[in-house]
Amino acid sequence: MSLEQKIEETKAYNCVECGICTGSCPVSRVNPDFSPRLMVEKLLLGPQDEILSDRELWSCLTCKTCSVRCPAQVDYNEFMRAARVAAREAGFEGVDTHAGVLRSIMELHAKGFRPAGNNWLDSSLQTCTRGNDFYFVGCLPYFDVVFRNIELKSTPIARSAVKLMNLVSIIPVVSRNERCCGHDFYWSGNYDGFEKLARYNLKLISDSGASRVIFTCPEGYHTFSKVYPSVLGELKFEVVHLADVLLEKVKKGELKLGPICDRGEEKPRGAGGRGRATAGGGERRVSGDEGQADPEIKREAGLSGDGQETVSEESRVKVTFQDPCRMGRMMGQTEGIRELLGLIPGIELVEMPRNRANAVCCGSSQWVTCTSCNKQIQLDRLAEARETGASILVTACPKCRIHLTCANYDKDRDLDIEIRDIVSLVLDAVR
Repeated sequence: MSLEQKIEETKAYNCVECGICTGSCPVSRVNPDFSPRLMVEKLLLGPQDEILSDRELWSCLTCKTCSVRCPAQVDYNEFMRAARVAAREAGFEGVDTHAGVLRSIMELHAKGFRPAGNNWLDSSLQTCTRGNDFYFVGCLPYFDVVFRNIELKSTPIARSAVKLMNLVSIIPVVSRNERCCGHDFYWSGNYDGFEKLARYNLKLISDSGASRVIFTCPEGYHTFSKVYPSVLGELKFEVVHLADVLLEKVKKGELKLGPICDRGEEKPRGAGGRGRATAGGGERRVSGDEGQADPEIKREAGLSGDGQETVSEESRVKVTFQDPCRMGRMMGQTEGIRELLGLIPGIELVEMPRNRANAVCCGSSQWVTCTSCNKQIQLDRLAEARETGASILVTACPKCRIHLTCANYDKDRDLDIEIRDIVSLVLDAVR
């Protein structure tokens, strides 16, 4: 599809220059040179090469905040993606982060490079090569290597995921031949590379006999749920996030949870701790039906009363939650993880002022462009999390965890908050 056709499809001509997109965009709030509206205007009114060569084209986080708020229903997200495809075809690209290592890995995968295998698995975990459930690990093993400089490991998320699946009698397929899902290629304009990866992964899963694919990464989850079907047709298997699987098992009483405990998970320097948190501005405690399970479900889960009665004061902990863009705004799934958190005894969920569909992006995307602007977005979000009084910031996205941990790594800043993935947090609560 040509760029002109995409302009029509995304309703770019509908823009009434109201400025809502600019006021909503996390990048525009920090970088006054960037505006979703101005990017559209440049393409509609000026020479096409002017925007295709504009470095600001790669500043967009594709978080979709502007699109969901646009009164004219302009799909800025898709407009920016299409413009990047055209830019790449014209020979223009964004600046890779992390010396281009992660993009090189994706390119090798697309060219048929065979991954190194599943060295992150240990002998205590049960997996198989054919079965009903396929665990799509994603890029977690590669993150371990790239982010050693901030002392952050991502494979513990994968191990925790398999352990939790085993605890609820799921023995997943974990393939040594899995490749990148193609999310970053898709949103950074490398459509051909994305399609190669998508076709490869669909065949891999089909050959495994799986009827369900389980994700711990919202980007992979969204890519398989929404993008793959739009490109390659209806999938022949179910796509789920592990948090939804765990929530169902807890509700049925098949997974019992208690107060979270420290099981020695490796924490990067600057990741904060579990010291006493003091309430600050913007605190919003979840109460009533919002983000909470009903009393009957709590009894099934092994809780009593409001789920907190038998928990000592020392075991209570305030947490706040970072909604991933792909899971929240793009898929409308905001309540499941909140409900799961509400079923962990001693957990008190306190919301940041900007949450759910209004949540702020973690500040970086597709491993393209990481400037002082991106870092400021991350630091502002961490400050917002800390002001809730929470001692733990829970994420459901490995990349959110990486980006926010990277920003929090600066010990000169007073942002003492621990950043945890929902999967490892739930494992710590299993009794």
